[in-house]
Amino acid sequence: MAEAVVASRAGGRLDEHHQRRVRRMLQLCSGIAGLGGLGWAVFFGVRGDWLVVAIELAVVLASGGVAALARAGRLRAASRGLVGAMYVVVVLFAAMIDLPSAASPRSAQHIILAMGVVSCLLLRDEARWLRHGVPVLHFATWIVFGASDVVWSTAHALPVEVQVVGGWVNQVLASALILLTLHVLQTDAAERSAIETELGAAIAGGQMLLQYQPQVADGGRVVGAEALVRWRHPSRGMVPPVEFIPVAERCGLMGALGDWVLAEGCRQLAVWATDARTAQLTLAINVSAAQFQQSDFVQRVLATIAGAGVAPTLVKLELTESMLARDIDDIAAKMQALKAHGIGFSLDDFGTGFSSLSYLRRLPLDQLKIDRSFVNNMLASPSDAAIARTVVDLGRSLGLQVIAEGVETDAQRRALVDIGCHTYQGYFFGRPMDDSQFLAFVRGAASSAESSPAREAHRASSGVESGLHGMPDSTPAHAA
Repeated sequence: MAEAVVASRAGGRLDEHHQRRVRRMLQLCSGIAGLGGLGWAVFFGVRGDWLVVAIELAVVLASGGVAALARAGRLRAASRGLVGAMYVVVVLFAAMIDLPSAASPRSAQHIILAMGVVSCLLLRDEARWLRHGVPVLHFATWIVFGASDVVWSTAHALPVEVQVVGGWVNQVLASALILLTLHVLQTDAAERSAIETELGAAIAGGQMLLQYQPQVADGGRVVGAEALVRWRHPSRGMVPPVEFIPVAERCGLMGALGDWVLAEGCRQLAVWATDARTAQLTLAINVSAAQFQQSDFVQRVLATIAGAGVAPTLVKLELTESMLARDIDDIAAKMQALKAHGIGFSLDDFGTGFSSLSYLRRLPLDQLKIDRSFVNNMLASPSDAAIARTVVDLGRSLGLQVIAEGVETDAQRRALVDIGCHTYQGYFFGRPMDDSQFLAFVRGAASSAESSPAREAHRASSGVESGLHGMPDSTPAHAA
């Protein structure tokens, strides 16, 4: 369920389009800044003003660094570098070089205004203080330079004839940057609005589906599965949750999506109950913070389970550690109410958040999940291995089952066995699969229980892609 946390800043088609525009914006701005810096360096070099030459050469180097970061996909670092460097340079230029006179007013502040608008785009996903504070700083600086005659030094002032030409260039450039930024923001908004409309219709129109990733114990025995939601778009194909979960969060659809996932998961449990090989399997269903905050959440869950006619003990609700930072008393009360009916609880992504360990004593948990980030790195990172071992020991001391997610190799499985973890989920055993593929997987696993986990998963899949050693899970496993 970690995808719900990172999805708002992860890839997907919408974000890919946005990132492509941002990358182009960064390359354009860094190119303009680099060429401008080089031109001014030559101009002031001819005049023998070496201090300004040094400043302009620094601009050229900074522009090159921004362009390199953008090319490497490090857009946040590139954005911060560009906005910060441009602000400092333009302020210095306005206060030391582009000095107001009777013949020509100062014009460099127009670039500050334009960069304030650009920063609204480039810093969109930063912390609130940064994405709001930086534009405000730019706009305030623009007002100060435009409404006053701020001068720090007159030794480097431009000749009037150069200043006049520069005034036209600065105003045209600033206007172009503002218009381009507004175009990008408008395009992003239009795409976001379109997918929001489509998502609401998809939830109501039967375009969502669940896939199931097996949870396997030692010996290859399948003990359950995690329900993972996907969007089967009529024209875009299979849309992963990393693309639509942020949309659902923004437009208030997480409750509706979560209700659908719970209902569909319970329906599948009812189907499994008719087959002896799957009748005892548990199904882990992710619950979002938006769902849990519903005043009638307990009643909704109980009504859904009762309506499907399934045993509550087979339903396991997964919570993320970040949810515990909210109203812990309300969370504990709702969990206790559901626990009284036999519903189980799993704490997902454990170790990645900052919740107090004391919460674990207050919450009626049944299971801790070792986050995939620790599993992926535990063979190479002693600290990650130590964290995984600590989670196992903590779970054992609290009487909780521990399951490791993101297991992709037999070496990882063996390392987990060594630290006392004996239940797993990941590509080494099976990919997320539809209901018929999952049934085939369970049948095969039951018939090959004495095989090695790698062969078990391969044979059990009966054509299903599973046991792909070393291949990362490129399709994030997230349900509502």
